[in-house]
This record gives sequence, C-alpha cells and structure tokens, in this order.
Amino acid sequence: MKLLLDFLPLLLFFVAYKLQGIYAGTAVLMAATCVQMAIIYAIDKKLTTMHKATLALILIFGALTLGLQDDRFIKWKPTVLYAAMALALAVALWGYRKNFLRVMLGSQLALPDAVWHRLSVAWVLYCLFMSTLNGYVAAFWSTDAWADFKLWGYVFPLVFIVGQALYLTRHIEHDAADTHPSKDAQP
Repeated sequence: MKLLLDFLPLLLFFVAYKLQGIYAGTAVLMAATCVQMAIIYAIDKKLTTMHKATLALILIFGALTLGLQDDRFIKWKPTVLYAAMALALAVALWGYRKNFLRVMLGSQLALPDAVWHRLSVAWVLYCLFMSTLNGYVAAFWSTDAWADFKLWGYVFPLVFIVGQALYLTRHIEHDAADTHPSKDAQP
C-alpha cells in the first residue's frame, strides 16, 4: 500500500502526460501529490521534512510550468530536489557533525556509528548521482524521453533501496546475534 501511495502521483502524471501532454500531466502531478500528502498526514498525523519539501517543490515548479507554459521547470524539479537533499545531508554530516539519517531513523534502527556514517555518505552520493542524471536528461533529451525516463528511471531508487536494505540486514542480524547469544554458547 505504501509503495503504491509513493508511486501513484508519478503514474498518474505519466498517464495524463501520454493522453494530454506535459501541462495536463503537471496539473495532475500537483493534484495527486496534494492528495498523497493528505493521505500520509491522515495516516501518520504528520509530514516529514522530505514530504514537505517534495510538496513545495512540486507546487512551485508545477505552478511555474503552468503559469509560464514552459516545461523546463517541471523537468528540473527532481534535479533541484536531489541536489538539495545531497547538500543538506552533506552539510549536516561534515559541517555540523550531525547525521540526519540517524536522527530520523535512530529510534527504529540500532546501528554502529560507522554504519550510520556510511549510510549517510551513500545517500549523499546517490542524491548527487540522481540530481546529475536527471539534470542531464532534462537538459539534453526531449520532453517525451524525459517523461519515459521519469517512469522507467525509478529502477535507480529501487535498486538503491534494495542494496541499502541488504547492507543494513547484514548489520542488523549481526547486532541481534551479539545481543541475544544462543543457548548453545559456552560461557
């Protein structure tokens, strides 16, 4: 259910884009994201900073796209979002010596400091990669190719999330084994 909710605005954008063009797709994306955030708020009773930033950027860049009838704005929104995420994580990690991922997820995951650090660095690099990739596609590809990339390009986040889960599973299982010794263990 959560995965469908996460991808629904993108899927609706793609359908509207294919049927009516970029401006209809942009309007649908804006409306679907507002509905998505309302559902998330109804379920969780809050929106994360990431949710708020995503909503704000979609509404701002979408309004610019529709108001100025210029598709470049909506095409560059992911580049700006990913770059802002990379910058925020990097400044927090290396500038302020704070690990935002640990602050947000530390109550849910017990991981060693080194793993939290590697995880944050991985997120910074991933966000930089996605920002650069979307920027390249937005700048040098047609709007049709960019829209197709937005739909099929979701393989990158899925691969990253699966890889991250596999990496974390090794450390979570290892930590769990350390805290719960087996009955056969010798004193």
